[in-house]
Amino acid sequence: MTARIRKFLNDLGDTFWLLPALMVFAGVLAALGLVAFDRSGIVPPWLLQNWLYDGGATGARTLLGAVASSTIGVAGTVFSITIAALSLAAGQMGPRLLRNFIRDRGNQITLGAFLGTFSYALVVLRSVRTHDEGAFVPHLALSVGIVLAFGCVVTLVYFVGHMASRINVDTVIGLVSEDLGSAFRRLTTEKRQPEPSPDSFWSDATPVTDTRRGYLQQLDETGLANWAAEHNTSLRLLVRPGHYVFPGAPIAVMMPPVEGADAAIRNATALGPQRVSSADLEFAVRQLVEVAVRALSPGVNDPHTAMSVLDRLGAGLCDIVPLHLPNGVHLRDDRVALMVPAIQYDGLLDAMFHMIRQAAASNAAVLIRMLEVLTSVVSSERDHLRMGSLQRHANLVVGAARRNVHMPQDLADVERRYLAFVTMREDGPLGQFRSG
Repeated sequence: MTARIRKFLNDLGDTFWLLPALMVFAGVLAALGLVAFDRSGIVPPWLLQNWLYDGGATGARTLLGAVASSTIGVAGTVFSITIAALSLAAGQMGPRLLRNFIRDRGNQITLGAFLGTFSYALVVLRSVRTHDEGAFVPHLALSVGIVLAFGCVVTLVYFVGHMASRINVDTVIGLVSEDLGSAFRRLTTEKRQPEPSPDSFWSDATPVTDTRRGYLQQLDETGLANWAAEHNTSLRLLVRPGHYVFPGAPIAVMMPPVEGADAAIRNATALGPQRVSSADLEFAVRQLVEVAVRALSPGVNDPHTAMSVLDRLGAGLCDIVPLHLPNGVHLRDDRVALMVPAIQYDGLLDAMFHMIRQAAASNAAVLIRMLEVLTSVVSSERDHLRMGSLQRHANLVVGAARRNVHMPQDLADVERRYLAFVTMREDGPLGQFRSG
C-alpha cells in the first residue's frame, strides 16, 4: 500500500493541471471573500477615497470584462507557446524529457495566474449591481482585480524569458543532471551493504508469478522485508524499479514457500505504463544519455552537446566516490528476508557510456572527451573494483577509435588521452609529472 501511495503522489506531482487548478480555486475563494468584505461595509471611507476603485457599476463591469477577456486570451497564447516548446523538445531532445517541461513550476504558475485572474474577475463581475438593480460596487475586490491584472502583465514577461531559457539544450542538460544528482543522493548510502545469500541458497526456491504488466515504478522494500520476516521466509525479487513486469512471468522466488506471497508482493509494488526516476537510478542516467545520442545523430550532429552530457555524467560518478550503491539485501534478525536486484557500478557505467560510445565511434572529439572524463573520475576513485570498471570502458573507447577513426593525427590524440588515463590509474595525479 505504501508503494501505491508513493506512486499516487509521484503521479500527482507530474500532472500539469494540479497547480493551475489550485490557483483557479484560490481566485474564486478570494473573489467571494473580498466581495463579502465589501458587502460588510467596514471598508474605511478614507481608503475608498484615496486608494480603491471609486467608479460606478457600468465602469466596474467594463473593467472586469476587459480583465476577464484579456486574461483568458493570453492564457490561450501561453498554452500554445507551451505546446510549441514541448514539440520542439520532443523532436530535438527526446520525448522522455517532456516530463521535465510538464513538471516545470514556472509554466504551471503562469497558466494558473491567468486562469485564476480570469476566474476572479468573473466571480466579482457577477456581484456588481447598477442603481436599478440595487447599486452595489465591490470597490476593494475591483481594486484587487486591477492589481492582479498588472501581476499578469509581469507574469507574461517572465514567461517569455522563462520559456526561452528552458528550450536551451544546456539548460535542459542542467535540469536533467540535477535529477541525476538527486537520484544519486536518494538511492546511495554511506553504509556498507550486508552480504547477499549465495545463489545456491535459492536453488530449490519456489517461483512467484504475477498476472500484471507494466513498469515497476514503486517498491515498498521495508514493508515486504517485514512481511517475509513475519512469515519466516526469504524473498528474492527478480525485477527492480524500472524493469518491465511481464504477465505470467515469475516476479520473485521464495524459500521456503508460504501462503500469501503473491498478495504481499502486489501490495508492496506499484506498476505503471512508463518508467519514472524517483526509484530508478538507471532511468535518470538514460535521460541524459538520450540527449547525447540524439545530439550525435546525423540529423543533428552536435558533438558539443554530447561532450556536455559526458561532463555531467563524470561529475555524478565523482559524487558517489565515497558512497555505496545499495545491493538490495534486507536483513531481519541477521537473516536475509528480502533481496532486490540492484544496479551495480559496472551496470551504471554501461548505462552511461555504452550508447554514447557506440554513437560516437567515429567522432574523435567525443571519444577524447570521454577518455578525459574517465581520467578525471579515476583520479578521485580509490576502489580497485570500480577502477577496473573504468579501465574496461577506457579500453572500449580506445578500441572503438582504433577501428573507426581513420585520420592518424586524430587517432594519435585518442591514444595520448588513453595513455593519460592509464598513467592516472596506476600512478595517481602526480604520475604525469614523473613520466615527463
